[in-house]
Amino acid sequence: MSDSKDELIDAQKQVIGILFEVIKRLQANNDLDDEYFQIITNEEKNETRLKEILDERTENAKIAGRLLEQLQI
Repeated sequence: MSDSKDELIDAQKQVIGILFEVIKRLQANNDLDDEYFQIITNEEKNETRLKEILDERTENAKIAGRLLEQLQI
């Protein structure tokens, strides 16, 4: 009985950890969106930073997707 309860607690901790990381990645993408729109509305566009932002957003989305897949198991 105690082992089962411990396993449930461990599983809940893992789910909370995964959800926290997903939220962190999605919030990072929101912050990057803000920066992206500030750059593209500025007359002096920083093409290098725009590419970095797009690459980072893509990576965050991939990681969030993989983490959410873990919850389906």
